[in-house]
Amino acid sequence: MYHRFKASAFWRTAALALSIALVFSLAACASDTEDTTEPEATTSEPTVEQTTIVLASTTSTQDSGLFEVLIPAFEEAYPQYKVDVVAVGTGEALALGESKDADCLLVHAKASEEEFVANGFGTERKDVMYNDFVIVGPESDPAGVAGMSDAAAALTKISEAGQTFVSRGDDSGTHKKEQSLWAAAGFEPAGDWYLSAGQGMGDCLNLANEKLGYVMTDRATYLNLKDNLDLVVLVEGDPLMFNQYGVIPVTDATNMEGAQAFADWITTDGQAVIETYGVEKFGDPLFVPNAS
Repeated sequence: MYHRFKASAFWRTAALALSIALVFSLAACASDTEDTTEPEATTSEPTVEQTTIVLASTTSTQDSGLFEVLIPAFEEAYPQYKVDVVAVGTGEALALGESKDADCLLVHAKASEEEFVANGFGTERKDVMYNDFVIVGPESDPAGVAGMSDAAAALTKISEAGQTFVSRGDDSGTHKKEQSLWAAAGFEPAGDWYLSAGQGMGDCLNLANEKLGYVMTDRATYLNLKDNLDLVVLVEGDPLMFNQYGVIPVTDATNMEGAQAFADWITTDGQAVIETYGVEKFGDPLFVPNAS
């Protein structure tokens, strides 16, 4: 009995000693592992500090949908810049440039643009792209202008018929072109039939649609919105309705480097973006790039 107890006590003592030794051994291994394992390296992409370019442009470029592809493409190429578009008529865009509330302009009234640069408000002006103006109206065409290619003669017929005509009335490039066509017709429009909206291109198309009237529009905006309109192209093909767009960095702008970068890009790499815009949906580009 004594020997069994003594042996049992021996084995219990040995087991306890073995357990203690095992604990210290595991602790040592863990310590060795902690000492020899290097912490994982953390990597992060360098942060690009962005500055904003204020781009004053026309409602026609905005309403045509071009900026939805053009601006992301520029910002991808130049991640240091973020573009804020102010979509107004060309006259107001030029005024924003004069007051230096815009860094860069993308507009479409070439004579006014050249005067802007000549007066020192812009550093230079470059052609970017073009399309054309068309006169659209209800398919019933109560003024009988369908198929005409002489825009001034068509405007004369609309006025003589007293049919509703919606004018931008906002000193935009489109409005300036319309006024030049009325002048070519030798007629100053006035009366209840002539609605001076003071609105952008998209709003004027919607108003003409509501009134079953006529309106002059750039082709790109019309094509982009036509699925929601009951208006058709009635007058087109007049060389006087050529519609040229130009880019101008503003002199002493808040972000002159960004303005110049945008002007340089839209007249080089950006031309490919312009050339393909609209092809998938309409079969042809909505603008034709022509920077030189």
